[in-house]
Amino acid sequence: MKSFLALLLLGLLPQLTAAQTTPQNPRLKHELDSIYTVDQRWRSMLFNPRFNRRPDSLARALGVTRESLPTYIPGQMLRTDSSNTVRMRAILKQYGYPGKSLVGTPANEAAWYVIQHSPDIDRYLPLIRKAADKGELPFYLYAQMLDRQLMRAGKEQQYGTQAMGYTVLNPATGRREAQRPFVWPIRDAAGVNERRKKAGFPTTVEQNAANLGIPYRVLTLPDVEKMPKN
Repeated sequence: MKSFLALLLLGLLPQLTAAQTTPQNPRLKHELDSIYTVDQRWRSMLFNPRFNRRPDSLARALGVTRESLPTYIPGQMLRTDSSNTVRMRAILKQYGYPGKSLVGTPANEAAWYVIQHSPDIDRYLPLIRKAADKGELPFYLYAQMLDRQLMRAGKEQQYGTQAMGYTVLNPATGRREAQRPFVWPIRDAAGVNERRKKAGFPTTVEQNAANLGIPYRVLTLPDVEKMPKN
């Protein structure tokens, strides 16, 4: 059974802190800001040490038991993602990609987050590329979304942004146990840092992996095929 970590694009993504610009559509900007806040709320509880290292306080604040947190929070996150995706499809149909000319920065990144956390990446990836090429969205965000789609398709990623982890059944305990995560195989791994630099990433693939606590290894798709996944 697969367990997509996608660490860069879930819990460890930076907050929207880009310099503010004046939007053409303030009402849409306000809605996108709200959608982003909701998108990140449950992810912060899962991945931000300020929250997940205090499970008792978090459980009291949510009105649930500590024991239920591992299922309650992901369940709420998935429900939120579903409702955000439905609304975002309507926004994209009406406006196209809501880039910085329409909603300013950092609200121009909100739609990207929703799509990245949805099953719609393949559907909207060309739209994301177009927005990035026009400067309506940072190109490195397109690069991250491209990598995720390639990984989902079982292909090599290009920029080294995606990580994966598998869970394996331990026959002695009858429980599934997480295996060591790894950076998904990269096409032309020797040239990945040059591609990352051109795309606007501030770190190398090695630095990025270290930030995630993952020992960087150059792997191939056949290497991944040999990993235990049952």
